[in-house]
Amino acid sequence: MLSVSNLSVQFGKRVLFDDVNVTFNGGNCYGIIGANGAGKSTFLKILSGKQEATSGHVHLEPTKRMSVFEQNHNLYDAHTVLETVLMGNKPLYAIKTEIDALYNDYNDANADRIGELQVQYEEMNGWNAESDAAAMLSNLDIKEALHYTDMADLDGKQKVRVLLAQALFGNPDVLIMDEPTNDLDYETIAWLETFLANYDNCVIVVSHDRHFLDAVCTHISDIDFNKINHFSGNYTFWYESSQLAARQRAQQNKKSEEKKKELEEFIRRFSANVAKSKQATSRKKMIEKLDVSDIRPSSRRYPAIIFEREREAGDQILNIEKLSADLDNEVLFDNIDLNLSKGDKVVVFSKDSRATKAFYEIINGKQMAKTGKYSWGITTSQSYLPLDNSAFFSEKLTLVDWLRQWATTEEEREEVYIRGFLGKMIFSGEEALKTADVLSGGEKVRCMLSRMMMLRANVLMLDEPTNHLDLESITAFNNSLKNFKGTVLFTTHDHEFAQTVANRVVELTPKGVIDRHTTFDEYMQDDKIKALREKMYS
Repeated sequence: MLSVSNLSVQFGKRVLFDDVNVTFNGGNCYGIIGANGAGKSTFLKILSGKQEATSGHVHLEPTKRMSVFEQNHNLYDAHTVLETVLMGNKPLYAIKTEIDALYNDYNDANADRIGELQVQYEEMNGWNAESDAAAMLSNLDIKEALHYTDMADLDGKQKVRVLLAQALFGNPDVLIMDEPTNDLDYETIAWLETFLANYDNCVIVVSHDRHFLDAVCTHISDIDFNKINHFSGNYTFWYESSQLAARQRAQQNKKSEEKKKELEEFIRRFSANVAKSKQATSRKKMIEKLDVSDIRPSSRRYPAIIFEREREAGDQILNIEKLSADLDNEVLFDNIDLNLSKGDKVVVFSKDSRATKAFYEIINGKQMAKTGKYSWGITTSQSYLPLDNSAFFSEKLTLVDWLRQWATTEEEREEVYIRGFLGKMIFSGEEALKTADVLSGGEKVRCMLSRMMMLRANVLMLDEPTNHLDLESITAFNNSLKNFKGTVLFTTHDHEFAQTVANRVVELTPKGVIDRHTTFDEYMQDDKIKALREKMYS
């Protein structure tokens, strides 16, 4: 359906892709993965014709239509919401526009042309286009009252939903999406997962959301060593199988038949789990394509994120009474009573991200509450990763000197010791001498995690910790929090993170708190909680 031949991309001396040959077929969903800077977004831009390759070409089968999830949120500000969605099907919209123009200047000479166009329009199901577009918008929670509003009058999150409807509209043969789950809430992502899992055409997607990749992908397309290789299966299959293959490579004594048997058993177990899954789920046909010959070790480097505690905390961790916060006279949360116990791993969330940010700032002494009080247990030590970490990186210090600020002993101040911490976070050799003021978003978060590991606190607080991180860092981080023996309070848009780390859910609302000892999925799927949530936000 879509093929890439002899594709090479080079910026100056830097080679991103070298002689890539790859085909994307209908009925499959390809998740493009690769380390930060590997060229994932660049590759999508080349596929969609928004960027030129240095050499090679991209070929879309004749008569097939490609649709791209638009990244420029303000591009359609002059158009109404409904019109913006209709514009997603360019051939259909072009015919509609020509028909409208001819009717506005109607005469006998153009009557025949109108007739021809109307026949084409009918063949393309054009007379149902507006109702189809309206249904798509309603599925994405854009209410009917907004359908004739100008895009300029929508907020950022509403615009994202409209542009998503635009990309999906009209059943494109090839659908290209770069980070489609950014700025979407849990319910909308769940809807999109189900939609794409049942989509019969070709989908090519870049995402850092592992739950999403698992729900929709039939293949993982890995960018590594300037090439792109397809692997059957979703992200979890690719990750676990490549780890298994790497372990096998280290086992020189094992016979190749034994290794093959081990891989076959792994596929059997994985397939059984997918078949039992309640998820969307990963186009169950994916499991029919899993093949031992596809499994290879990956060259990926995963940071070694290990949180240890200076000492174990007692039973009393955090007590909160009647806590409330507002912003410009708008209530963020009100009347929050909470008592945290040892071993609690709490996902803290709200429909308003300003509420969770204010909550962390208050319990870390950075902001005053409107009412109420909180007290930490005397045996606790806290470490906090804020949503905005820019204040930590204003000085021109090397990373070694930057991390030394949190050393408490002579041994910890030694360069060898500090380089060990930075090395775990993949700052090796010369990279440890970079200055803190020139770091990328992902590098800053990795530095903040090095700092947290060094502090050895028994309570960790994390506000959107996966922002800016690549899949390798997110996966390693996720695994480390599952194994951490202390208490964790965290807020995340990463579904997998929330589901696999949390044993308690706390939702902050303008009318109080909802607090349940349960997993994230159970919380979100509980009908009684759904009704309660609606009431608390009304």
